[in-house]
Amino acid sequence: MSIFMSEFLGSMLLILLGCGVCANVALKKSNGNGGGWIVITTGWALAVAIPALIFGNYSGAHFNPALTIALAAIGKISWATVPQYFAGEFLGAFVGAVLVFIMYHGQFEATEDPGTKLGVFATGPAVKSTLYNFLTEAIGTFVLVFGILGLGANQMAPGINTIVVGGLIFAIGLSLGGPTGYAINPCRDLSPRIAHAILPIPKKGDSNWGYAWIPVVAPIVGGLVAAFFYQAIV
Repeated sequence: MSIFMSEFLGSMLLILLGCGVCANVALKKSNGNGGGWIVITTGWALAVAIPALIFGNYSGAHFNPALTIALAAIGKISWATVPQYFAGEFLGAFVGAVLVFIMYHGQFEATEDPGTKLGVFATGPAVKSTLYNFLTEAIGTFVLVFGILGLGANQMAPGINTIVVGGLIFAIGLSLGGPTGYAINPCRDLSPRIAHAILPIPKKGDSNWGYAWIPVVAPIVGGLVAAFFYQAIV
């Protein structure tokens, strides 16, 4: 399987399960409505771990442009492969978001609040502050990339490392996710936000493009800092 196809399918499944748990918890007339933050963080952790277990042998299961850039910057992957990673990550995430809309179409119609509908697809700050929102996403991604590099250096039985990375995502969501919704991944936020903008979601409101650059740029910065810091200390 090619890098593109592995990243496409993995990112599609990531967003289908991740944005899917947001829809299940947030939208009216869903059986999971009101499930709360623990359900969401658990869903996202599994949304990362499951496709990573399926596709890890083919592309390394990045599903995250910030991780891809960080690994290329320290020579873990070739820069020549980065366009394939990016294409699969962003396109797969978009398709996953479209599938969430299809599956929860009735629940989107039953939900009045535009902000709730946007929150299914994209992240946003609980308290708006450009500086602190940026730092939150950068720090969260630092923990992610530093953790992945550190865990990858340990000898573990096949598959265990990937499960532990799912635990890392769970921990980030539980401990660091509250201020901004922990995008920590440019395609996790940008592709579903584009889907929100173009899909015929009833009474959806705007897509909050004024905030959209933060969950794209901050994870890249945080990931690069983590990669260079890890490389410097090992």
